[in-house]
Parts: sequence; C-alpha cells; structure tokens
Amino acid sequence: MDNQRLFLWLALAFVGYLNWQAWQTDYGPAPVPAAETTLAPIEEAAPTVDDLPGLPDTGTSTPSMEAAPAPGEGRRIRVLTDVLDLELTTLGGDLQRSDLIGYPVRKDQPDNLVRLLEPAGPGLFVFRSGLRAAGGAAEPNHQVIWETARSEFILADGADTLEVPMTWTSPDGLSVRKIYTFRRGQFAIDLRYEVTNGTAQAWQGAGYIQLRRRHRPVDRSMTDVDSYSFTGPILYDGEKYEKLDLEDMFEQPLRVTATDGWVASIQHHFLVAAIPPAGAPASFTSNITGDIYTLSAIGEVQEIAPGATGIFEDTLFVGPKIQEQLEETAPGLVLTVDYGWLTLISQPLFWVLNKLHGLTGNWGWSIILLTILIKLAFYKLSETSGKSMAKMRNLQPRIKSLQERYGDDRQALSQAMMQLYKREKVNPAAGCLPILVQMPVFLALYWVLLESVELRQAPFALWINDLSSRDPYFILPLLMGITMFIQQKLNPAPPDPIQAKVMMALPVVFTVFFAFFPAGLVLYWFVNNLLSIAQQWKINRLVERGGG
Repeated sequence: MDNQRLFLWLALAFVGYLNWQAWQTDYGPAPVPAAETTLAPIEEAAPTVDDLPGLPDTGTSTPSMEAAPAPGEGRRIRVLTDVLDLELTTLGGDLQRSDLIGYPVRKDQPDNLVRLLEPAGPGLFVFRSGLRAAGGAAEPNHQVIWETARSEFILADGADTLEVPMTWTSPDGLSVRKIYTFRRGQFAIDLRYEVTNGTAQAWQGAGYIQLRRRHRPVDRSMTDVDSYSFTGPILYDGEKYEKLDLEDMFEQPLRVTATDGWVASIQHHFLVAAIPPAGAPASFTSNITGDIYTLSAIGEVQEIAPGATGIFEDTLFVGPKIQEQLEETAPGLVLTVDYGWLTLISQPLFWVLNKLHGLTGNWGWSIILLTILIKLAFYKLSETSGKSMAKMRNLQPRIKSLQERYGDDRQALSQAMMQLYKREKVNPAAGCLPILVQMPVFLALYWVLLESVELRQAPFALWINDLSSRDPYFILPLLMGITMFIQQKLNPAPPDPIQAKVMMALPVVFTVFFAFFPAGLVLYWFVNNLLSIAQQWKINRLVERGGG
C-alpha cells in the first residue's frame, strides 16, 4: 500500500471521526433519567432542615434551634472587586449571584457579563454555607439571618484584599463572625468562621459548604463550541477526578469521605467549586430534588470550650478556569480544564503555548511559533517522508509506463511496481510515521484551543478577533484549502485514477469542514501547511538535482 493511499485513509478516518463527534453532539441520544420524576422541574422552595448536611460522626441531620425564616427575608449585600461583581444575602450569609468582570457572554456585547450564580429561575445556582452543631445546640446554618453594618463593599484602589464580615449571636451566648475575604485579581474566595463560645457548655460543630444548581441539558450545536464541553457536577476525592452522572446520584446518593478533596459544578470555560481545608478529611454528599442537585462538603467536628474561640475555614472558587489560579487554589482543580484522553499531550502543549504568549503577548503569534516548534520537532521524520515522496514523484513516468504495459492485470502491475520501488530504493510507506505521530498532536491542540479559557475571545489580527471561534468570513479556511491543494501538487499523484480524484477533492472537503473549527486551529493547520510546502519544495529540488 503506497503512502498516498495511507494518507487518504487516515484523512478520511479523521474527517469521519470529527463528523461522528459532531453528529453525536447534535443528534446523539441525551441521558434519560431513571424515572419520569427524577429531573422534573420544580420551583425553588424555602430552606428546610432536610437541606442541611449531616455531621460526619452521625451522618444524619439534627434539628436546629433556629427556625427557618421565610423566603426573601434576607437583605442583599453587593461586593465589587476588580474581577467579580457579587451579591450576598443576609439570609444564611451566602453568595447567591456572581458576574465575571472582563468575561462577556459575547464579545460584541461587553456589558453582558457571564453570570455563574443566580438565586432563582432556570439558572438557579447558589452557594450555601454554615455551621452544624451536635446535640441540638445553637448553630448558624444557611437558614439564619446574619447582621452586617453595610450594604455594599468595594475593593479600594491600591488595596489587595477586601473583607466582608457578618455576625450572628444565639440567645444563649454563642457568638459567630462569618468573614469572606476577596483578593485582587483572584477568583478564589476565603470563607472563615470565628466562633466564640459564651455559653456554659462546650460547643461541638463543623463547617459546611454546599453547591445547589438546577440541571439544564445542553443544547448541542456544531457551531456553538460551548456545547462540546461537559456541564454538571464533579467530585475530586484527593486522588481521582470524576464527572458525576445525575441518574446515578439519584439512584445512589454520593457518600464519600476524603482528604484534599472538593466538589464543583462546571461548564465550558467556567466553574464553581467548594473546597474544604487542605490536609483535613471532609465528607461529601449529594441530594437531588426534582431537577435541582445539591453537593455538600462538611468538615471535621471541633469542640470549643466555654469562653474559647474556634476557627473554621473553607475556600470557594467562582470564575474562569485560569489554569495558574486553579493550581494555586487546590490540588486537582486544574483537571476541570477537560482535555479528555489527550491530556498528557494537551497539557504540555498549553504550557509551551502559554510561555510563548508571555513572550509575544498575542495568542495568534503564539500559535504560529508553536507550529514552528512542532514542525522542527518532527523535521527529520517529515524529511524522510518528503524524500520518499520526491523520489516517487520522479518515478511517475516509469509507473505510468508500467500501467500501460500491464493494463488491467493488477497482480502483475503490483509486482512490477514493487520491483521498481526496490530497485530504486524507494519506500512507499515511509510517510506513515510522520502522519501517525502528528495526528494526536493536532487533536490535542484542538482541545487546547477549545477548552483553555485563556484563549477565549482572544484576538489575533485583522479580521480574526476571536481565536476560539470560527473565522467570521471563512478566509482562513479558504487559505488553508489552497495550501492543501499546493501540497498535493508537490507530491506524487496516486496511480489509481479514482483515488487521484478523491485526493483532489480532499482540499475542498477539509475547507468546508474546517470552516466551523476554531480560527486558532485553522491558523495552526494553515501555517503547518506553509512550512510543509517550503520543506517539500526544497526536498524536491534537491532530489531532482540528484542530491537525495
């Protein structure tokens, strides 16, 4: 089997794979709940005792001394940093709305920011937090009303941190300060409780955080890159990263105890995570009511003696999947940047790409430099393939003569061609390895450009103002198709006329298909083609002069 035929099959297999993937996202069957009522829409109800996670030592909920307040009783508190526009509520002292400054939903609508947290409606998605107490003691859970002196907190110019304190005191003298700490440029939020026991008895309790979100099935679309990524709950147990299936959680709720673990709910480019303190075990549970799922994390029980003060700490993350910040926030959190089964290749590619961006300040030029580096890495493999193709190109007149001599006798023609290849020391399969090696790199780079929020809405030059979405005028895919056509002209034509016609159609097929790919990926393929053309032209000239 000659090199052209192998390339044809690999190219068709690749196009087939991408078509199958697109078909699956567009028309593939969606997960069906185990029962009709599993994810049936419900209206958000007032908090109840059943919403509270159980303490690790008992595994069951204990009634609170505080009665659950009526819905809407809390007062709204606005918090504004350089990267977050948030809303807290004194009902539970919880984070219930978040807009991401600098991350518009659409680039042409800069004031319409991505909103991750929403207190009600179809986009219901909130944090809930508090303390659970043992033995029916007083507890400041997410059902109580907290006090705060101000209704707005703004990160001051020149300040690096912003603290938002709230207070709560029980009738018997338990005093609690709940403090959110925001940092400039950071999407991780520290949550700390300072519990002073003014009662006559020792107080035992644990801190908890919850993610509560309404499940919304993703509308799959080939032209919408957001629909290609997983949206839903995640568990990291300190060792393993796992996407949680709602149907499985409905049948068997989550019950896991782990150290250095966390729970999150993710979507394309963004996530919200609840992260217990590092080094201490925490219990992770789940609950599904209608179409709303709740993920809870509760820490170890602490005992606070009368007159003493205890500290409970957690971390919240609300924002884009910026890999540097994810790595700094918690172990394994960077895995939410889902490169799939090609992570081992995609992560190093992103690392190199990010370093190049630090030099150029432009993701488009970084992609071009990365393409050059990849081409240099595979240069010797490509050179071997190129020399073989150049020699076969020189043999085309003799191959045509053999075809005329043997006519329809395929067996005799094949034997004569193999003898010719052997005599001229030409290996028709010499180009296999470069193609096989570069295909995983191409697919890995595809996921890097698709999944890395750092490239989201990143401009390049001229008409390319978003490398993570398709070329709006289809100019780059057209240029890529032209370079594919030129490449074919530099390579030997397949001996089979039908195969030759199919090969001639491939540039058109790839141009149409790449028209819907992220512009950054098309830029990579276009630059790679230009470099391949230059290399093959040089090799052809060398072989024609007898230097190959």
